[in-house]
Amino acid sequence: MYPIVLDPARVRAVVVGGGGGAVRRIAGLETAGISHIRVFAPEPDADITAKAGARLVARLPGAEDLDGANLVLVAGLEDGAAEAIATAARGAGIAVNVEDRPALCDFHLPATLRRGDLLLTASTGGRSPGLARAVRDHLDGIFGPQWAGRLDALAEARQGWRAEGVDSPTVARRTQEWIDREGWLG
Repeated sequence: MYPIVLDPARVRAVVVGGGGGAVRRIAGLETAGISHIRVFAPEPDADITAKAGARLVARLPGAEDLDGANLVLVAGLEDGAAEAIATAARGAGIAVNVEDRPALCDFHLPATLRRGDLLLTASTGGRSPGLARAVRDHLDGIFGPQWAGRLDALAEARQGWRAEGVDSPTVARRTQEWIDREGWLG
């Protein structure tokens, strides 16, 4: 596994499928701040229709529908259709994730906990999503809502230090001193 965090302004996502899995994929993308989302559902139900809105196309995508995308998320499709979409995406150089089919995935979606811009994740590489969720839930009890404000305060201080011309090692030291002084992690 190689963890990365993508700039949501640069992500162009395609969600393919239906049911709760597809609805969760759309919600996850939106929560991350991704606004370029196209949704393809061959048999859209009321939930995906409501969640996708005007972005919904009531069919499976063709190869041309994937042009410009850099992520494809598949959920709620039968094996053959899911494999065909994964193969088309991969052939176009697009990273793909197929819910509950690790062999078809280029990446896995971690369980996430957000506190403002602080993002904590837990992943098992797709081997046990339930364990990843349990770890995330445990972190939720440790990293409460106050962490969003803590990050904001520290980010403002860091911006001031950088504006003063402070070098990276000194910024790192001051950051650690701030965390220690406030007792955030100890």
